[in-house]
Amino acid sequence: MDCATTARRLPRNFGRALIWIYRHTLSPLVGYNCRHLPTCSVYGDEAIERFGLWAGGWMTLARLLRCQPWGTSGIDNVPAVKPPGAQWYLPWRYGRWRGVNDT
Repeated sequence: MDCATTARRLPRNFGRALIWIYRHTLSPLVGYNCRHLPTCSVYGDEAIERFGLWAGGWMTLARLLRCQPWGTSGIDNVPAVKPPGAQWYLPWRYGRWRGVNDT
């Protein structure tokens, strides 16, 4: 990879590093309580890897907010493509705020 590619991937790698730190520090203390498959940290890691820190971060936030006692449960994979209408200046459109896997 050249320097430009490495620089563009810095935010993405930073987000993934935070998830890695969570997995190896707090997650073992909290225990396995995720209501979805894959787990929220795996979902976040994949979303950030696939779509970058901005879009993947919003997708992860929406997933975390769905993972609560009255929220959804079940198989909930990261979408293969960005949701229609999602733009950097409309970040809430990246997230799926209700339900699991529309497709």
